Amino acid sequence: MWQSAIWILIADWTLRITFSVIVLLRKRTTSETFAWLLIVLLFPLLGAGAYLLLADNRLCRLRSRWALGLHEGYARWRRRLERYRYTGWREPQADVAQMSRLIEAASGALSLDGNRITMLSKSEEVFCDLIRQIDQAQTSCFLEYYIWESGGLADDVAASLMSAARRGVDCRVLVDAVGSWGFLRGKQVQELRRAGVVVHAALPVGLFRSLLYRFDLRLHRKLVIIDHRVGYVGSKNMADPRFFKKSAGVGQWVDAMVRLEGPAVDPLSMVFLEDWYFETKGSPEINHYLEQISPPEPLGQTVVQVAPSGPGLDSEAIHQLIIGAIYSADTQLTITTPYYVPDLSLQRALIIAARRGVDVTLILPKRVDSRLVRLASRASIQELAEAGVKVMLYQNGLLHTKSITIDGEMSIFGSLNLDPRSLQLNFELMLVLYDEPFTAQLIALQNNYIQESQLLKPDSQPQPSLPVQVLESCVKLIAPLL
Repeated sequence: MWQSAIWILIADWTLRITFSVIVLLRKRTTSETFAWLLIVLLFPLLGAGAYLLLADNRLCRLRSRWALGLHEGYARWRRRLERYRYTGWREPQADVAQMSRLIEAASGALSLDGNRITMLSKSEEVFCDLIRQIDQAQTSCFLEYYIWESGGLADDVAASLMSAARRGVDCRVLVDAVGSWGFLRGKQVQELRRAGVVVHAALPVGLFRSLLYRFDLRLHRKLVIIDHRVGYVGSKNMADPRFFKKSAGVGQWVDAMVRLEGPAVDPLSMVFLEDWYFETKGSPEINHYLEQISPPEPLGQTVVQVAPSGPGLDSEAIHQLIIGAIYSADTQLTITTPYYVPDLSLQRALIIAARRGVDVTLILPKRVDSRLVRLASRASIQELAEAGVKVMLYQNGLLHTKSITIDGEMSIFGSLNLDPRSLQLNFELMLVLYDEPFTAQLIALQNNYIQESQLLKPDSQPQPSLPVQVLESCVKLIAPLL
């Protein structure tokens, strides 16, 4: 009996030590490494299994190898965009010029001149504008979403897509397999396919697939390209907020999108074609696209960088973008995000900005649809409020817009949440816009949110009970993995 116990003990510690070494050898942030060490050492069998399923990002390595085959196409694409590259910064060392260089060095994204940006801040406005563009489409309609849920105005978009497909427009829909689970198993997807719309699920889950790469990586982008001349980017899923997640108890979801026209639509098309090629395992269309379709002609004066992130790309690029933006702020910094689960560098950057005199405002929804996020973020939000950050809690629904404005001259807008999943794992898409008129529009939208929010006063918050404090501390330890 005692010999069996010894062998079990030896196996147990062999497992703990082996996986601890594996964790230490991986290149991760200190907080993420510590969280995995904690899990592996406290729960050796379960921790090892969780690590194999969730931590080993084989998809990243797979997609990186696959992307090498498109290297020549990427080089040609970059060369043809050089004529739109913006180089007219008033001062080479100005904050906007430095941010542009940082993003290009980290992600390869060029600052492209000649774009026209239109803010769409209301849900119905987004749907109507999108339907109008689909109804006018002549060659292609490409849509990419994390969530597609039938009902309401989303059905009108589907009807427009079916009509476009019947008249010969190349209509494709790429949706996340988990986020759009109900849609992919519903009647509407069959109707779309019968009409000629090609619908494909991204990152499907399953036992065999989970053995190849982690199943919690998600396609979180919200992207539409019409005729390779009009693009839509933002936070809004293909779901009518009047019907979406009504039982969650958080109210209607509040989102915004932008319509983009001009040369910056070209990299949006490349993002979609890359995602489509990888998920469908079809023939690469990027070379055909480069030969047949020219970049859209300049239509405005907005300078835009398109910054995608996700497996296969530099995992630090999007994080550097956010941290760099915060440190570049001199007078004003306003952020909207539905989920705030910061790492140490993000939390400290915001505190330092407030303490050096920047007017820092963080706008969050009062109620979110994740209990884990509430537990993981409460202490961090409280610390920000105590440090002088104006934390505004939005009252009229789940504020889902993801935006940053800096000093009235630069803005960041797209699908990225300020949590580890968005910053490190998901496929996301952000626009960096160097344009004072658009930034003024975005600040006006943020101010509208502020008017519907309540200021978090540090001294007015009740102290949570001891069990809740212990639970929050435990969740905070694993927050880097949420």
